[in-house]
Amino acid sequence: MKNVLAKSDRLFALIPHDLIAGIARIAIGTTFFRSGLTKIEGLALKPSTFFLFANEYRLPVIPPEIAAYMGTAIELTMPLLIWSGLLTRFAALALLFMTLVIEIFVYPNAFDTHGVWAVSLLYLIKFGPGTYSFDRIFFSQDTSATLMAGSAATAR
Repeated sequence: MKNVLAKSDRLFALIPHDLIAGIARIAIGTTFFRSGLTKIEGLALKPSTFFLFANEYRLPVIPPEIAAYMGTAIELTMPLLIWSGLLTRFAALALLFMTLVIEIFVYPNAFDTHGVWAVSLLYLIKFGPGTYSFDRIFFSQDTSATLMAGSAATAR
């Protein structure tokens, strides 16, 4: 049995980072972008968006009108960065912060959903977007070497 588990572990270790990062980039970007699209009509925010921020979301400190513009702008721009792999870690960090705000102040009983979002975003923050990204081209980050070093250290 121990041998089967060891072989399975080695097999699972062969799952490429680029595959996981690609799925995470597409999935989490789509989640936020679709949400942003529901808040606009053409290039303007819908009246219902202002209503949501004023009556349902009710964030502390930030006036609802400003929060509506900020939230929608983040939902529509950060996914573009994540999909293209440009400044991926910073875009993922912005969406993670937004996820935490939503979980804490807006829908505190939706941890099952927000937890899945957080895992995807944390993966991208820690390991980066992968080989097929503008980050790789512009910043020459060697995510595969970093990932291998991290995996080797945790395997011990």
